[in-house]
Amino acid sequence: MQIIINIIITFSIYLLVTLSFAIIYQTTKFFHFAHAAIITFAAYFTFLFFKQLSLPLLLSIPLSIFAATAIGLVCEISIYKPLRIRKVTSLVLLIASLGVYVIFQNIISLFWGDDIKSIRLGVVKTGNDFYGAYITDNQIIIIFISIFLFISALLFLKYTKIGKDMRAVSSDEGLAGIFGINANKTILWSFGIGSALAGIAGILQAFDTDITPMMGFNLLLYGIVAMILSGIDSIWGLIGGSLLLATSQHLGAYYIDSKWMDAIAYIVLILFLIWKPLGFSGKRLKKIEI
Repeated sequence: MQIIINIIITFSIYLLVTLSFAIIYQTTKFFHFAHAAIITFAAYFTFLFFKQLSLPLLLSIPLSIFAATAIGLVCEISIYKPLRIRKVTSLVLLIASLGVYVIFQNIISLFWGDDIKSIRLGVVKTGNDFYGAYITDNQIIIIFISIFLFISALLFLKYTKIGKDMRAVSSDEGLAGIFGINANKTILWSFGIGSALAGIAGILQAFDTDITPMMGFNLLLYGIVAMILSGIDSIWGLIGGSLLLATSQHLGAYYIDSKWMDAIAYIVLILFLIWKPLGFSGKRLKKIEI
C-alpha cells in the first residue's frame, strides 16, 4: 500500500510538471529548458514572501505564481520571440534556453545560497494512516490539485478560443495563420499558462520535500521523459507516461535501491525509444525537432 501511495504522489507531481512543459512545447516545438528555473523560482519566491518578508501564506503563494509566470513571459518576449523572427532553428532556441537556465540558476544561488530551504508549516509529522501506509496532508493536496489542474487544462484547451488557437498553432502554425490566428500571441499564452502550472508544481513540491537550486531541473528532466513516453503531441498520453515513469521508479527503488531511481527513468526512456518510439499515443508525426 505504501508503494502504491508513493507512486500516486510522484505520478501527480510528474503529471503537473509534464503538462506545464508540454503546453509550451506543443506550440513552440523546442525544448524550453529554462522552464526548470521557473519551477525553482516559484518555490524560492514563496520562501521570500512567506519566510523572509513574513507575508501571509495565502498571499505569498499567488504572488509567487505571478512572479514565476512573469519570468516565463519575459523569456518569450525578450529572447525566444526575437530569435523566431530571425528564423533560427530549434537547436538555436534549445541552446539559448540552456543559457537562460544557467543564468537563472546562478541568480538563485547568488540570492538564496545553495543550502536547503524550507517553507513547511510546523514540524514534520508522520502522516495520516491509510491501511497501514502513511500520507501527509501536503501529499494529499498535491494529488488533488494536480488532478484538478490537469482536468481544467484539458477543458480549457478543448472548449475555449485560446485553447483552440493553441491546438491549431500546435498542429500547423502556417495554416493557423491563414485562418487569422496570431501565432506569437498564442505562443505567449502558452508560456503564461505553462509557467503558471510550473510555478504551482514547484510550490507543491517545495512543501513536500523542501527547496534546492536543482529541484526544478530534476523535475523537468522527469517531465520530459514522461512527455516522450506519452507521445510528444498527446495530452491524454501524459497520464500514461507519468504513471509508467513513477511506477517503474518506485518499484525499482523497492526491489533494487532508491539510488537507482534516476537510472531507471532513463532505462525506461531508452527502451521506449527502441520498441515504441511513438509513445503511448502511437501517433506518427511528420517531423520532430528537439
